[in-house]
Amino acid sequence: MIFKKKAMEKNLRDSLQQGIYKVINPFVRGLIKIGLTPNAVTTIGLILNIGVAVIFVLGAEKSNRGDMSYIGWGGALVLFAGLFDMLDGQVARLGNMSSKFGALYDSVLDRYSEMIMFLGICYYLVAHHYFLSSLFAFIALIGSMMVSYTRARAEGLGVECKGGLMQRPERVVTIGVFAIACGVAGHFIGGNYKVYIPGISFHVFETMSIFTMPITLMAVLTNITAIKRLQEAKKGLEAQEFNERKGNNKAALITGLILMGSLTGMLSFNANAQGSDPSPITFPTPKDINNQLFYLQRDPNTNTIICQLNVDKNGVVNKDQPVNVFWMRYGDKGEKKELSYIQRKFAYGIISKNLGNGQFELRFTSHKKLPMYLNKSGADKKYHVFATINNKKMQLERIFLRIEGGTFWFPNVKYVEIKGVDASEPSKVLVERIKV
Repeated sequence: MIFKKKAMEKNLRDSLQQGIYKVINPFVRGLIKIGLTPNAVTTIGLILNIGVAVIFVLGAEKSNRGDMSYIGWGGALVLFAGLFDMLDGQVARLGNMSSKFGALYDSVLDRYSEMIMFLGICYYLVAHHYFLSSLFAFIALIGSMMVSYTRARAEGLGVECKGGLMQRPERVVTIGVFAIACGVAGHFIGGNYKVYIPGISFHVFETMSIFTMPITLMAVLTNITAIKRLQEAKKGLEAQEFNERKGNNKAALITGLILMGSLTGMLSFNANAQGSDPSPITFPTPKDINNQLFYLQRDPNTNTIICQLNVDKNGVVNKDQPVNVFWMRYGDKGEKKELSYIQRKFAYGIISKNLGNGQFELRFTSHKKLPMYLNKSGADKKYHVFATINNKKMQLERIFLRIEGGTFWFPNVKYVEIKGVDASEPSKVLVERIKV
């Protein structure tokens, strides 16, 4: 039930996001045409949030307690600045200008933007003697920072952590909308409007409450979100550690090292393409996987590593990360699963180098001495991965590691089998079995 609810929330957010993208995409294409980069759009967002803080500071210095107009204008600029949080990502995607530094730059400036915005809000509230509300605004700032930090730290440890209420879009919309509502209400009912309940000596509501009550609610929900994410990350990390204790990740590392060591040193082994000793397991052939390059299988189960060409919706290869690597866990209901941090960094992950002209050099992270090359084949004009195996240039399709017995730390690797086609004669199937 929990997973179903999370899936529904994610689908709703995705649907809303896609709807907004349809509206703003023409504007995004205009920004790309005039030469704006994603980092430039992110910088504009920061400048606008500095403008938000300036409006609140001016309101604190030049207006009286009952003047809500500065709050309204500040809220309008909050929403306009928040629009640029979405624009920078779309500019990067539609303009094919995504980069790792750009993602970091966006994240850092988003934090600066939010802290500067809250600085202006707190200054305004303190200046007009809304001390309790200023305290809640500061607590909301703490919660906002911790929501983002918890996710970043968890993902740095290899655990996905995206759930919860009051993520950045919700925070921006909440502050912007209710600030505008407060400014409009101040114009029509006055900034000093108050509601009293008989028997209570103080007012229970005033015009400023339209702005401060949502901030108070945000102070609670952001910190709840941060705590929920911490709990979610705890479960993920505990599961990861449990798997490591079972040896899954270590086995993947050892298998990867043995596999890569075998491939690199194969010239010193005896090739035996006609050998027997097949695995007792019947392995599936991956199907219906778009842009599959090759796959890797090994005893003692049918779980399969897929290496897939990483392209955008226009079919353009991602130059920073041309290959996606993931599991198809046929032994676990056939679900797709990302590599764990250890598997990605030390075993099955792929390091790429852009050679220009649509060519890339690939190497497994577990052994960087075996070069593979990603480029278009002259036969079908599609991308394939090529490697020189026993002095034969092969278009890779499958790598198989046969293990029979041995111990956990020293498995008995019988052979490595590489299957593909002759690069110069694609109709010719090649199978090279290297006895270890």
